[in-house]
Amino acid sequence: MKAFVVIGMLAIGGTALAAEPVAPAASARADVGWSNLSPGQQQLLEQFESNWDQLPLQRRLSLARGAERWLAMNQDDRRAARDRYGNWRTLSEDRRNLIRQRWGDFQSLSPAEQARIRGDYREFRRLSIERRAELRRQWQQKSQAERQQMLRDVRERRRQQRRQPN
Repeated sequence: MKAFVVIGMLAIGGTALAAEPVAPAASARADVGWSNLSPGQQQLLEQFESNWDQLPLQRRLSLARGAERWLAMNQDDRRAARDRYGNWRTLSEDRRNLIRQRWGDFQSLSPAEQARIRGDYREFRRLSIERRAELRRQWQQKSQAERQQMLRDVRERRRQQRRQPN
């Protein structure tokens, strides 16, 4: 069961660990042969050993990166990743597909835009639970056009704040 959970988390590594960009060195590898994996990665991915060479290159890269991240985590981080994976499994397939689509959209943004969005998310998380709930409620009551206008207004306020001397 533990191996299944770990492999599942590795399979959705982008979703489970979406807040951090992938290390360029890991994605630059031309090939990920079984013998190129560390002993720790091989142990985590042992169920794939017999057909490793038949897996698509992107799948092998993803699994290898996920195993590398898993091995670098402390116990608290691993527990949090298991919790996120458990939450992922409870989602409907439609919801998972929506999340995958949004993750793909996010990945297609420029690094600067990704950094801005991550910053906005960190700022949102610093708000009180009550304030976040209120903002979600307001957001859900708006039409698509109203939401876009709200976003433009917020961006403009931020630009003005940055221009003002402290």
